[in-house]
Amino acid sequence: MKIFVNGRQTDIEGPVTVSRLLTLQEVKMPQMVSVELNGQILRPGQFESTLVTEGDNVEFIYFMGGGRWT
Repeated sequence: MKIFVNGRQTDIEGPVTVSRLLTLQEVKMPQMVSVELNGQILRPGQFESTLVTEGDNVEFIYFMGGGRWT
């Protein structure tokens, strides 16, 4: 099936759960990633039960630390 991950069309066999998609996309630290599915932010507790299906738009939002105060 065709889905969009971070704006890029991706072909996967599915439907799959969000958790499985994180694995398939080789996300290294999924506990540090927020997931938006079709414009809705998911809670981590929803990753196992939420299905990604044909045509869905998934965004992985990575948190970054750093910077300095001046």
